[in-house]
Amino acid sequence: MTSASEWAADDTDLRARRAKSFGPEAVAYEEHRPDYPLAGIRWALAPLDAPDPEVLDLAAGTGKLTEGLLAVGARVTAVEPDEAMRAEFRRRHEGVKALAGTAESIPLQDDSMDAVVVGQALHWFDQERAFPEIARVLRPGGVFAAFWNMHDVGVPWVAELDRLSRSQVSFRTRTSGGTVDNPLFEEFVQADFPHAQRRTAESLTATIGTHSHTLVISPDERAVLLDRINTYLRGIPEVGDGEFDLPLRTLVIRSGVR
Repeated sequence: MTSASEWAADDTDLRARRAKSFGPEAVAYEEHRPDYPLAGIRWALAPLDAPDPEVLDLAAGTGKLTEGLLAVGARVTAVEPDEAMRAEFRRRHEGVKALAGTAESIPLQDDSMDAVVVGQALHWFDQERAFPEIARVLRPGGVFAAFWNMHDVGVPWVAELDRLSRSQVSFRTRTSGGTVDNPLFEEFVQADFPHAQRRTAESLTATIGTHSHTLVISPDERAVLLDRINTYLRGIPEVGDGEFDLPLRTLVIRSGVR
């Protein structure tokens, strides 16, 4: 998940390593990453005014966003570049077509989708190449939307957790703050939705262990970081013993193709 904090600037090589770090952790990613609020998904698709739109889940991962899309009645096609993530997606969503492909080369026909949605991944795209592809597969009047689950740092203990969770390769991207524009799309609008994930100290530590900035550091650094997180959580009375709701905010941005 993306923090609302300002982090150090990233670089191209580091971005590439982080973007490709999820496949080996596909099972853990599916087990520990949160889903997306249905209110946010409905808001993203609202301009379509259709009960069962055809939606592309782009960079679908293990299908966290697909789960919500299906729940609101969408007909989903998934595109995911990583073979291991795609395998986990197919295990979870046997009836959904899952194709190998990238945002920069989408294996779908022109004007084939009512909406394209992206969960937790737009900041990894080469946007100069991806936006023309997204516009190409959208039908006239189509919608593009991107989602980010973020820790609710308005809660003091969560803000401190975010601070303690940063590794030496942590960064915050411009895109993950919702700042996006492209001449092929109308001006983006955004909305923020409250969300939560049921966790324990151990499972929240495991969740943070699926974040890319913890996956690309050395095993020793990773062990120290995750131990620091677990120790901190264990020391908080309201979360240290048993299950609790991790407060989240889900940022959604939305635009129509011109």
